[in-house]
Amino acid sequence: IESLQIDACKVSAIVGPSGGGKTTLLRILNRMTTPDSGRVLFFGESVEEMDPVQLRRRVVMLTQMPVIFAGTVRENLLIGSRLAEKEEPAPDAVQAIMVRVGLDKELSDDAARLSGGEKQRLALARVMLMDPEVMLLDEPSASLDEETEVLIFDLVTEFCRERCKTLIMVTHSEKGFTGYYDTLVRIRDGQVQQVTHEGGA
Repeated sequence: IESLQIDACKVSAIVGPSGGGKTTLLRILNRMTTPDSGRVLFFGESVEEMDPVQLRRRVVMLTQMPVIFAGTVRENLLIGSRLAEKEEPAPDAVQAIMVRVGLDKELSDDAARLSGGEKQRLALARVMLMDPEVMLLDEPSASLDEETEVLIFDLVTEFCRERCKTLIMVTHSEKGFTGYYDTLVRIRDGQVQQVTHEGGA
């Protein structure tokens, strides 16, 4: 397949073998990596011609290993909005997002002391508070148990559908993510092999 179109306000899953290019594709979408050839268009505009900082404020990526900053849970939740130069979320919005991701911690708690799963939830909550147009998630459930994985799938897809956000997620759990995505993109050896839309090819 020579071209790939990702529909806005839809949930797309990217699957394939390890080393096949899934994470590289995500990084290309917000200019963390530059492709050797071809071009990427974001609403008709070449990302190569866009300010990378402005692009990454609209297209936010959550890596497999969540980035946790020194400081409290609250500081970690708010730093994304500050870096994106967006208005700081209201206290009730911060509390609501913590409840939504199931992070049962005090805002004053030291973020460094959280467990791996709690850090993943914290990082996800930070991205959600940033309210970007596009969320790129690189295997957000890779280190989580099956029950927590289902919770993550539920909350991110529900959040994006509610707010008409575009969600592009690399997942190692193709079977587990079935029923959540609108489009399935299969990648191997750096090439898009197949694109399947829910309800048909």
